[in-house]
Amino acid sequence: MTISMYQAGAARFAAVLKNLSAILDKAQAHAEAKKIDPLVLTSDRLFPDMFPLTRQVQVACDAAKGAVARLAGVDIPKHEDTEKTFAELKARIATTIGFVESFKPAQIDGSEDKAIALTIGGRAITMTGINYLLGRALPNFYFHVTTTYNILRHNGVELSKKDFIGSP
Repeated sequence: MTISMYQAGAARFAAVLKNLSAILDKAQAHAEAKKIDPLVLTSDRLFPDMFPLTRQVQVACDAAKGAVARLAGVDIPKHEDTEKTFAELKARIATTIGFVESFKPAQIDGSEDKAIALTIGGRAITMTGINYLLGRALPNFYFHVTTTYNILRHNGVELSKKDFIGSP
């Protein structure tokens, strides 16, 4: 049995982005309950040389939309990266989910051997679709979603593994 690039990619991106949106709902509720300025949470970072929460969410969205677009052979939508509030971040996630879910499996399946050209750290590289999805796009996406989760947990937002993984 071959892997469905659509199921391994687009379907996973959309599901995890929905979980991320729900996590931001919990963060907003936490800020309100504890009377914390939400901008304190959205601008926080785990370490001074790491991106703040807002950028973590933006990059997670960029990873998802970029992967799906590259695999389908379409232009990647551009965003201005101006989000600061939970509402703005949730809108960015919703836009990304809409883009990812606009694709049909036939547009992505079969892209395992497709040449994907990227520039990483100023270096041009080319990899197959399957290597790109499994070795670059998904790990990068999960890194930024996990870091968002960790920033919020570090700040006392009550989250569990179920919030991250979601319900079956």
